Amino acid sequence: MGEIISGKVLSKEVREEVRLEVEALKAQYGAVPHLVVILVGEDPASQSYVKAKHRGCLKAGMLSTVDRRDADISEEELLAVIKQYNDDDEVHGILVQLPVPKHIDEDKVIDAIDISKDVDGFHPLNVAYMHLGRKCILPATPKGIMTMLESKNIELKGKDAIIIGRSNIVGKPAAMLLMGKHATVTIAHSRTQNLKEKCLQADIIIAAVGRANTVTADMVKEGAVIIDVGVNRTAEGKLVGDVDFEGCKDKASYITPVPGGVGPMTITSLLQNTIECFKRILGA
Repeated sequence: MGEIISGKVLSKEVREEVRLEVEALKAQYGAVPHLVVILVGEDPASQSYVKAKHRGCLKAGMLSTVDRRDADISEEELLAVIKQYNDDDEVHGILVQLPVPKHIDEDKVIDAIDISKDVDGFHPLNVAYMHLGRKCILPATPKGIMTMLESKNIELKGKDAIIIGRSNIVGKPAAMLLMGKHATVTIAHSRTQNLKEKCLQADIIIAAVGRANTVTADMVKEGAVIIDVGVNRTAEGKLVGDVDFEGCKDKASYITPVPGGVGPMTITSLLQNTIECFKRILGA
């Protein structure tokens, strides 16, 4: 059986490092990082994510504000709320929980956040800096994936990697980060032909398409590294990823579980990003 990369265990280790850094920043600057999460509406999944982020901040010794707004808030009103936090010197990170209601332009919301407080790493300038290989705030999930790979000293240079899923949040930025480590990257998606053959050539498979059993054992070569980003519910209500874990675990050299894999590392990366924004704003 391949070795399991536990995001739960790794996240606990990294969050302790985060907590100690927050203590050191408080001693040095008399302040701690402050994250504001704006939650529009009452989507159950969004509420769960926001609760986990809030809890993570508090345990790390940071300040956390959850600003809840009704689903019928106008786009203009929401942009005004973001501006208020942009102008608040005591706020170091701003995150609008996505998705927002359909009457609000998501792009306008992302563009409105001050790049220095963009803890999600979604602002177009942060995305551009990432593509140019310049210092920037990285999107939390791809950053967490890279931390997991690094934690096991998995060699990326010259390796063939395939990412199934081309989202702006996971697939595309993960490809850029892997290429930055000299991997050769293929991005696959719903219209990709011969997906099985492409996966069988890959040393690293990152599944981020949001469909259970997208990756099965017959698609995995012996010794491949599998990172499962998917979060899906079966008809029985069980939480599963995009990978057939039971079928693939014996062929993989390393594999992440769902739950307890990439998910915890996403929130941990967000905490790290909040510290990074704090340090940039204070010139640390």
